[in-house]
Amino acid sequence: MEHPLSPRRAALRAAFPVTVPVMTGFLCLGLAYGVLMQSKGYGPLWSVLMSAVAFGGSMQFVAITLLTSAFDPLQAFLLSVMVNARHIFYGLSLLGKYRGLGRVRGFLIYTLCDETFSLVSSLEPPEHVERRDFYFWISLLDYSYWIIGTALGGLVGGLVPFDTTGMDFALTALFVVLFLEQWYHRENRPAGVVGILCAAAALALFGPDNLVIPAMFLILLVLLGGRKRLCT
Repeated sequence: MEHPLSPRRAALRAAFPVTVPVMTGFLCLGLAYGVLMQSKGYGPLWSVLMSAVAFGGSMQFVAITLLTSAFDPLQAFLLSVMVNARHIFYGLSLLGKYRGLGRVRGFLIYTLCDETFSLVSSLEPPEHVERRDFYFWISLLDYSYWIIGTALGGLVGGLVPFDTTGMDFALTALFVVLFLEQWYHRENRPAGVVGILCAAAALALFGPDNLVIPAMFLILLVLLGGRKRLCT
């Protein structure tokens, strides 16, 4: 007779398979991030601390440039807010799913990222698995994958010297792939067009060194304006 699993082990067993795609992506990206941090003089401890505390994904790659150039607090703050502003909408859409989860709710909010949001928003826990435990394990596993990938990158970058030219393009390449995947769905194309046009306008007006914040601000204005028009 098979021994029944404890509720938490059952939730882990249900959560792990759905996070495997995230694991493969996070280990590769985290590895690239750790190597880049090492190449700029920041050892594994610093890159792991950044991943554990900030857990910003794309913003962490941007932060490498901020750490190695003349520090501008206002620009760093605005850039961080604009890059991570999407989490406001993530959080609002998950209010129902995260309601009534008790003390674990704070951890779920802290570890929310694009990939975790995608899984949590589209999946329901299997029968006999607690919703709280299922979402907790998804969040913890994704969070752990990123930190482990970062640690491996920091260690490999310190032990095996190699040319890191082009490695900082890893995140850009990921977003290009994600964009192309979304472009296949006709209903997602207007948002893509908005992003391209706003980025082109910001590039023409502010130049390649200062386009990110204006482009994201324009995108936010257009999306909010479109939402207001739809509501009216």
